[in-house]
Amino acid sequence: MGDSEGASRAVGQANFSELSEESSSSSKVPSALRASRKKDLDDEDNVPASSSSSVSSLSEQSISRASASRPDQGSGSKSPQKRWRRWFLSIRWFLLDQWFLITLGILVAISSQVQVPASRQAEREVVVTYLCVALIFTITGCTLPTAVLIDNYKKWKVHLFVQAQSFLMTSAIIFAVVSLCATNPNFMDPGLLVGMIFTGCVPTTISSNVIMTGQAHGNQALTVVQSTLGNFLGPFISPLLIEMYLSTGAWYTDVVPRPGAAGFGELYRRVFKQLGLSIFVPLVAGQIAQNLFPGLTKKVFTDWKLRKLGSFALLIIIWQSFDQAFATGAFTSVKGDNMIFIVFISVAFYFIWTTVCIASSLPWLDRKDIIAIAYCVPAKTPAMGVPLASVMFAGLSPVTESKLQIPLIIFQGFQIAAGSLLTLAFRKWIGNVGDLEKSGES
Repeated sequence: MGDSEGASRAVGQANFSELSEESSSSSKVPSALRASRKKDLDDEDNVPASSSSSVSSLSEQSISRASASRPDQGSGSKSPQKRWRRWFLSIRWFLLDQWFLITLGILVAISSQVQVPASRQAEREVVVTYLCVALIFTITGCTLPTAVLIDNYKKWKVHLFVQAQSFLMTSAIIFAVVSLCATNPNFMDPGLLVGMIFTGCVPTTISSNVIMTGQAHGNQALTVVQSTLGNFLGPFISPLLIEMYLSTGAWYTDVVPRPGAAGFGELYRRVFKQLGLSIFVPLVAGQIAQNLFPGLTKKVFTDWKLRKLGSFALLIIIWQSFDQAFATGAFTSVKGDNMIFIVFISVAFYFIWTTVCIASSLPWLDRKDIIAIAYCVPAKTPAMGVPLASVMFAGLSPVTESKLQIPLIIFQGFQIAAGSLLTLAFRKWIGNVGDLEKSGES
């Protein structure tokens, strides 16, 4: 402390001497000003060290008291409130965004306890098979631009790519897994193994693909084209693939009689009637309405958000599948460990197929097309798988027919749940591309 005060005094005196010299050489600076400056310097030198230290200590104490008296607003009472508010908003956003999946879970739980009476099954089939599907494709026809739809029908390379994976890749992977499971006859029920083969050979679903692709901001027109094309080819390709895989003579194939060609005419009539009345006619009608009344269709389906009716129609379609499965006792006809295996292997199949189709699409397709393909390739429709089994294998017992349905019904439930959750990732993926394009343009 003494050294610092001496240094301060020396600096002050040196400054004063320099100032005196400059003042003496200049007659313009009054002597009274020089005396005042000298007095100020002497006063600064005579300030005690204890005074300066006390001032600084008082300043520190006042600052500390002020800090203690003022609550910490960043980490105090408001911070937990902000965190809880963020959590609440996040949960609320997720519930509103994934209302479809939550409602589906509620409907499945209801269908496990209450089923449609047998006397009303015919009415339920008409409502679901025709009216609900027709509503979905009427909305699709009213909202998809005609030029975009025609342009996607011209993508013949994409057609070959998607249909080859949907029929050949998926069925080959399932047949490999079935062959491994069949090495131990005591491991799996033979009806479930045949049902897994059916799952791999049937075409993609239609309604859920269109709805999910739209929610994920993918190329919905491409999904419409691929889904309708796959279901058009399904009655011809699926029986051939099933017969090829079952002709190996493995022990599990004895659970079903040999297929005959007598019943395929009825299958073709049913499938093409459904395609025509519930898909193509509503789609064309929607396209006509969109071109004749563009302002009205945009106001009704976009501004009024009535296109969400398609999601409600899809919920009814999925509910119908589970209602039928619970009504026939399909889930109670097999052992519990076999059911657990079917659930986990269905999860594995879905992610393997999705990974393969996305990885093989990345080098040559844009992201909107990849999202459409990611929904079309791994999806499977029970709308053809269930009647196909009864047509190909006449005389099936109700228990065996229920076992054939189990893998397809479980897989459909998981593909809807996974597809709904994937919309979050796909929307973010598409959003990143949009941000990059905007930044590149600017």
